[in-house]
Formats: sequence, C-alpha cells, structure tokens
Amino acid sequence: MLNRIIRAVAGTFIIISLLLAIYVNINWLWFTAFVGVNLLQSSITKWCLMEDILKKFGVKD
Repeated sequence: MLNRIIRAVAGTFIIISLLLAIYVNINWLWFTAFVGVNLLQSSITKWCLMEDILKKFGVKD
C-alpha cells in the first residue's frame, strides 16, 4: 500500500506541475524536475522522505 501511495503522490505532483507550467508559468517545470530528481535519488539510496512521512501517519507497508 505504501508504494502505491508514493507513486500516486509523485504522479499527481508531476501532472499538476505540468498543468501549472502550461497554464500559469513555465517555471513550474522546475518542480517537475525536482520530483524526478527525488525519484532518481530514492532509487539509488533506497531512502524516500515521503515514505518516512507516510509511516509517521500510520500507513503500513
């Protein structure tokens, strides 16, 4: 369940930031890049801040 929530949050952030880049300001693409870099970092280090946050809220693995 934890991995599904993390993927859903990351996908939602990417979609929202792309829409904001199209309709509000192109600089929202920096947020898209930030999410992508965090996904890459978590795949290398096996540490994810969102996972820690969700565990504190009581979401089980």
